[in-house]
Amino acid sequence: MIAFVQGPVAALAPGSAVVEVGGVGIVVQCTPGTLAGLRQGEPSRLATSLVVREDSLTLYGFADEDERQVFELLQSASGVGPRLAQAMLAVHTPEALRRAVAAGDEKALTAVPGIGKKGAQKLLLELKDRLGEPRGSGAAATTRPTAAAAGWQDQLHAALVGLGYVPREADEAVAAVAPQAEAAAAEGAAPAVSQLLRAALQTLNRTR
Repeated sequence: MIAFVQGPVAALAPGSAVVEVGGVGIVVQCTPGTLAGLRQGEPSRLATSLVVREDSLTLYGFADEDERQVFELLQSASGVGPRLAQAMLAVHTPEALRRAVAAGDEKALTAVPGIGKKGAQKLLLELKDRLGEPRGSGAAATTRPTAAAAGWQDQLHAALVGLGYVPREADEAVAAVAPQAEAAAAEGAAPAVSQLLRAALQTLNRTR
């Protein structure tokens, strides 16, 4: 098992990063929130989980060990593969998922693309005794790395397209959350792409 990768970021794409380890570029699949904390050419360290299939070896990367553990625990539920587990972590932080499962919050799970009401109900039952109790509360428990103010639109758009939305839907969602990003910028804070992503997904779900 590859527990982590560490090295300079050689390249970034909407759903992945290339980390140079010992002269070898390793492709790591990451959520938008994790990617938002990486910068090309700068050092990085990602906790990782290797998913082995008959025809592929895919390495998934996470900002910390907690996120990696939740990724693997989510896959212990029937019908949840690595892509859906990653989508869940793209929308919710590990702590937010623990709170949602502990509270039986179907709405929180249906905010994830690919999870309907029945699927959410099933997941709540299966994950109740697996994710554990919430560890904290408040904004600090759900904070993810932030991105620079310039370019947040492109990152958010790419994240939405990576989650399966068509470019037109992504354009509309980016426009819908622009006031939230502008308000953060006005206060001197860089817009948090992960928070904007969750707001954008809620907007898209309301229009469906």
